[in-house]
Amino acid sequence: MRDAKGRPVDPDSPLALRTHRTNLVNVPAAALCGEAYNDEPRRLRIGATRSEHAALFEALDESRNALSASDVFQRYMAGIFGVNPDFSGSEGPDGKRRFRASYLRLLKGWMFDSNLAEGAVLKGWVESRFGLLPTFHREPIRRFASDAWTAYGEEKQSTRFHNNNIHLQLDLLYEFCQWTIRRGWPEAPMPNWASHIRLYRGVNDFEEHHIVARPDKRTAVLRLNNLCSFSINRDIAGQFGDYILDAWVPLPKVVFFRDILPRYPFQGEGEYLVIGGDYRVGVSLL
Repeated sequence: MRDAKGRPVDPDSPLALRTHRTNLVNVPAAALCGEAYNDEPRRLRIGATRSEHAALFEALDESRNALSASDVFQRYMAGIFGVNPDFSGSEGPDGKRRFRASYLRLLKGWMFDSNLAEGAVLKGWVESRFGLLPTFHREPIRRFASDAWTAYGEEKQSTRFHNNNIHLQLDLLYEFCQWTIRRGWPEAPMPNWASHIRLYRGVNDFEEHHIVARPDKRTAVLRLNNLCSFSINRDIAGQFGDYILDAWVPLPKVVFFRDILPRYPFQGEGEYLVIGGDYRVGVSLL
C-alpha cells in the first residue's frame, strides 16, 4: 500500500494518512495537512463566506471591543439561524420552543466528550471544508470498509445535530474566529501580526494520533486528528494525560478559542479547537 506520493504506507495506519477530500478553502488538503504548511502558513478562506455575509463583518468592524464583537456575532446568528444564546430552541408559530442544531450546542458537546455525535458533526465539517479525514472517533479509523468509519458516518449525519445549515454556522464561526485573531484586541492571547501560537495537549498514549516520525525522544511528528483540542495552559493540559505535547499551531488552523465568546462557560480549560494534520511536537513527561 502506498500514499499519494508513492511512499510505502503501513496498512494499519489511519485512513487519513492515505487520502484526502476535495475542500472549499484556498489551499489543497494534501498541502494543508503537511508540516510545510505549518512552517509557513497561508490565510485560509472558506469559499465566499465573508462576501455572502458582508453585513456581519461590516458590523464587526465597528465593534469597540471583543465583548461587543461577540454580541454582534451572536445577534447575527440568532437572526439568520434562530440560534438563541441561551441554548434554547427557536419559537414556532404555536409559541412552543423546538430544538434546532446550533454551533453552541456542538461546542458544548465537544467539550464534554469529542467522541460523541456533536464531535462527529464537527469532524465532518472539517472533512467537508478542509478536506482532512479523521484519524479517530471512539476508535482509530483505518479503512472506509470498517465499523469505525460506518459509526462515524452515521453520527456525523445525525439529524439531531446535522440540520439548520449547521455547516454554514460553523463556516461563520471559523471566519469570526479568524477575524478576531486579526483584529488585535489588547486582551487577545496573540498579537495581530503573529503567525503561530504555542499550545499544549495532554495524552496518555498515541492511539488517537499516528506517529509519522520520531526524530528523537523529545520530538515527534504526529498525524493529529482532523480536529483536536489543545490548551493554552500547560498545567491544565497535564490534567488530561501523562505526556504533554507542545506545538506551535499556525493561526489559520484555529477554529475556536475561549476569548471569542466571553459570555459562555468555555473558559475553564483555555481550550482551542485546532485543525489537524502532521505536526512536529515536543513530547515531555508531566
